[in-house]
Parts: sequence; structure tokens; C-alpha cells
Amino acid sequence: MKAIITGATKGIGRAIAIKLAENGYDLILVARNPKELDNFRVELLALTKGVLVYALDCSDKGQVQKFLKNAEEDFGFVDVLVNNVGTFMPGSLLDEADEVFEKQQNINVNAGYYFSKFFGKKMRAQKKGHVFNICSVASKAPVKNGGSYSVTKAAMLSLNHVLRQELAPYNVKVTAFLPGSTKTASWEGTTIPDEKFVQPADIADTLFTILNLSKGVNVDEVLITPLDF
Repeated sequence: MKAIITGATKGIGRAIAIKLAENGYDLILVARNPKELDNFRVELLALTKGVLVYALDCSDKGQVQKFLKNAEEDFGFVDVLVNNVGTFMPGSLLDEADEVFEKQQNINVNAGYYFSKFFGKKMRAQKKGHVFNICSVASKAPVKNGGSYSVTKAAMLSLNHVLRQELAPYNVKVTAFLPGSTKTASWEGTTIPDEKFVQPADIADTLFTILNLSKGVNVDEVLITPLDF
């Protein structure tokens, strides 16, 4: 089995990569920082021999399209796509610069659209596969001081629903994760105790469980939030 993960070196993406490597998956990892990718690759080689890494800025359509153009030759069909790459830029929608929205749109929505369209067609042709979209509780209700982020995460959940509708007749599954406050790099420096957060490993464990459910079932959405934040 082969999986591609965007935003793979930190937080949720990193936890998912480790979980899948522990269970024999070959991995294609996409992230922006080449040094972090190389270090993570070395770490994962203790768990699985099949690890390919690609350094690209997912906010740049040109870089994404160049990567996808070479994907068939580089590694071929993937069984699992995890659209995890994302960014949170706090601020008021009314007061922020347009570029704040545009950057989050490019990363949080457009990248997932391009990856899903490319690999979704492959899965449709093969009549198998699973797409996971790491959305947010902000996909359902706006978060305070996160206007543009909330808009883009709502759009990502809508993308998830469209993909599920179009791919279900071809035996391809699509699942959205909607995490609440999760202990990732965006919370660096907080004084809130770790145990108050959703842990990235919680999401990775849940994702792996979903991958092992029976053939005829799809988990549409996973809402996972801290017990008492």
C-alpha cells in the first residue's frame, strides 16, 4: 500500500506518516522544508524502506503542477491521499490585507483541489483508494480571530463533500477530519498543558482505524475535539 501526505513533516501529517510507516505503507511525503524532509526520511527508514520526499511550496500552483506532472513516472498509483497541508493566519477578515486570505486560499483549498483532482482520477480509474481531508472545526463554525482561515476551511469541507459524491460510485472513499485544538506547531509557546489538547497521534490512530473498516462503509466526517479545553 502506498500513501501520499502533504504537510508531512510536522504535527498531524508527521503523526500520520509515522503510523502508516509502522504498518508497512510506502510513503510519498510533501513539505516545504527540504532539510526537515530529509531528516524525517532518515527517521522513517527504520520503519519502512519505501520513503520518497518532495520539497515544494503547496501555495505555488506552478510547483504543485510540476510535481503532479512527474508523479506517474516517479511513483505511480497511490492508495491513500492525505490532504493535510494548511496554514492559520489569525486576524479579522474586514481588517486584514487581501494577501492574508489569498495565501490561505492557495494552501488550505487550492492545493487540496489540485492533489485531489489528479489522484482522484487515478483512483476512479482503478476503482479503489481513500482520500482524507484534514479540515477543522472552523469548517463548521467560524473561529474567533480567524476569519479567512474559517472561510478556507469551510471551502475545504465542501470540496470533501463533492469528492465523496463523485467518487463513491467508483468504490473510492473520502473522509473529512474536523479537529479542534490540536497540539501542533501553531500552539508553540502556549502555557496550556499538553493533556488539554487533541494529540496528532489521536488523529493518526483514528485515520488508520478508518482505513481498516469493511469495504462497503465510508466514514464521512470525524469531529474530534478536546474533552475540556
